Amino acid sequence: MTVVTTQILGLPRGRALTRADLTNLPDDGHRYELIDGTLVVSPAPKLRHQRAVTRLAAILRAAVPDHLEVLVAPFDVVLADDTVLQPDVLVAPIDQFTERDLRGAPLVAVEVLSPSTRGVDLLLKKERLARAGCAHYWIVDPDEPSITAWTLVDGDYAPAGRALGDQDFAGAVPFGVRCTPRELTA
Repeated sequence: MTVVTTQILGLPRGRALTRADLTNLPDDGHRYELIDGTLVVSPAPKLRHQRAVTRLAAILRAAVPDHLEVLVAPFDVVLADDTVLQPDVLVAPIDQFTERDLRGAPLVAVEVLSPSTRGVDLLLKKERLARAGCAHYWIVDPDEPSITAWTLVDGDYAPAGRALGDQDFAGAVPFGVRCTPRELTA
């Protein structure tokens, strides 16, 4: 994760940031997200990360029913005025999208781990998406390679599946999806 002070970006100091503040940020290849009013800046992802994102998105697009949309970052998911995330891959009903964003939690949010985002993805984003009601949260780790899935149960994520290497991953979602972690990252 890149640390950038809000003063450098011309953002207000001394208060939590809001979605409106994000409109003033440069289009510079970084991913700008807000978690509870705190700016999180991530560098552009590397090839291995993007390979996993695009391959998983293609697999999901082939599996989802017609009423669901699969998108990849950057695309804003507005969970609150002070929390705007950009999951690497997201699945949500088509009618919940606007031209600019998804208001509310997606059905599925997927993060592909990078050295710069690992902590944010495994802790902050996971917790914030659970609070918002995201039914399914997946982590793809290109280094193992692995896919780990959680399903929301009574407000907390419960383990729903894990696959390593060439093991078959059958996603815990309301549509059938199968893949192996290696096919996403090789």
